[in-house]
Amino acid sequence: MNKIKPTICQATNGTEVNIPDPDGRTIVLYFYPKDSTPGCTIEGNDFTKKHKSFIDSNAVIYGVSRDSLKSHENFKSKQGFTFELISDPDEHLCKLFDVIKLKKLYGKEYMGIDRSTFIIDSEGNVIERWSNVKVQGHVDEVLSKVMTI
Repeated sequence: MNKIKPTICQATNGTEVNIPDPDGRTIVLYFYPKDSTPGCTIEGNDFTKKHKSFIDSNAVIYGVSRDSLKSHENFKSKQGFTFELISDPDEHLCKLFDVIKLKKLYGKEYMGIDRSTFIIDSEGNVIERWSNVKVQGHVDEVLSKVMTI
């Protein structure tokens, strides 16, 4: 995938998210499996800690999972996230970015979100993709790439 077709999504705080960004900002779109789980909480907190640096680099961050907007609002509020979370219950974005993968937990197989991050420029070009993300150190790696754009 090199270029994203323009799409509109619903996010927390009543936000309508346009991809690509109509204000010319770089989008950091990170997909995570589930609200309020340990890895997803750490990742969201890491993005919050570095949020100002992303803003200073003309980038906007959005987290995406299949959870409802209500679940996202609770998660965002409880953790104090400083960016919006996109609800994707019909898996529109997940399918567009091909992040639904066969996963295994306690010997059971299921289809779930592969923790992934994408950097999308103002023209809708995907300029970087990380798949099967390990949370520790990931946000620093994403920020380093954003700062070179």
